[in-house]
Amino acid sequence: MKLLKILQYPNKNLRKNSKPVKEVNKYIQNIVDQMFYTMISENGIGLSGIQVNIPLQIITILDTKKFNKKITIINPKIIKKKKKILKIEGCLSFPNQQAIVPRYKYLEIEALNYFGKNIKIYAKSLLSICIQHEIDHLSGKLFIDHLSTLKKNIIKKKIEKINKKICKQKLINN
Repeated sequence: MKLLKILQYPNKNLRKNSKPVKEVNKYIQNIVDQMFYTMISENGIGLSGIQVNIPLQIITILDTKKFNKKITIINPKIIKKKKKILKIEGCLSFPNQQAIVPRYKYLEIEALNYFGKNIKIYAKSLLSICIQHEIDHLSGKLFIDHLSTLKKNIIKKKIEKINKKICKQKLINN
């Protein structure tokens, strides 16, 4: 199985809008399989296509409440959302960064599954938050966009510091 490269902030491609999948076929299923492999290898519970530089409306989620059940969500549409909550979130595109983000506790979506069948998902708590986070990615929205300017700038500075450190290390090793 191929491990896909996860785009890291501030990569501009993370801000791209994802296109709907026209047909779920072997090619799309292969992308989904690679996304699950990558996400699990990186200890994530959610991943969107755009995070691996595939601008298609594809989301993979690991439902940790149901014994790591794999959930494939293609072309999602939010039908209902209710009861705002605040929870700590992280993101594979922002290594080692977390922040409290407002989300909805309950969510209902319609989408296609791994086999291209229409599905409805009724999610609550962590699953709801994860789905909302990944749906944001599909429209180029990042979790830091939900934060105050101050908190957003703190995370940006931490990322810049980490990136400078990585660049210095690469220069030393070469």
